[in-house]
Amino acid sequence: MASRIPKIFDRHKICIICEGAEEYEYLKKLNSLNVWSHKYDVRLISADGNGNIPARYQNAYQNGSYEIIFIFCDTDRKPYEQYSDIKRKINEFHGTETASNHVILFGNPCTMQVILQHYGNVSLTKSNKKKNSSIIEEYTGIKGYKAKKEQREVLFEMITVDNYKIMCERVKLLSKDDEEVGSSNFNILMERLESENSQWINMINEEL
Repeated sequence: MASRIPKIFDRHKICIICEGAEEYEYLKKLNSLNVWSHKYDVRLISADGNGNIPARYQNAYQNGSYEIIFIFCDTDRKPYEQYSDIKRKINEFHGTETASNHVILFGNPCTMQVILQHYGNVSLTKSNKKKNSSIIEEYTGIKGYKAKKEQREVLFEMITVDNYKIMCERVKLLSKDDEEVGSSNFNILMERLESENSQWINMINEEL
């Protein structure tokens, strides 16, 4: 007689440190769409500000619960002082000058550059929410966007499997140079999370 006990498969535990509530809720919505392979168990942590990111990353890494940890954050505007500081601290933590290149997912000038790709082919030039509010309204209908809780709920409620795929294709075409305005490497992790081949985790860890 066949066993009725369901088979339990170990899933690869992945953590993403999110700069703040906007990034956290955005990735939480993507996770709920079931667009990523079930081989991965993706956990999210909000850093509650970019100044807290390095400490959150180090704590998660030393906790030993995850196979790999990523960061999702803004570059903000030039001269990218806070973003560069995050990169420096991650590199110092791992003892290599290239660690940050493998684990930081960025949006230049901000992660809204990525989020808006669900709704249109948008290239932001500023990170200031007030200055971007007219663009956000044009593509989403949300007036006076200030990233308030109710506004975030409306923004992410509109995300679907279909426009997720569109976002990935649009971000794929963006520059991957984090010093170039309107750039992002976000699609690279999306492609990896969609893949059934998890060897990329080992490949990145070998570089850290």
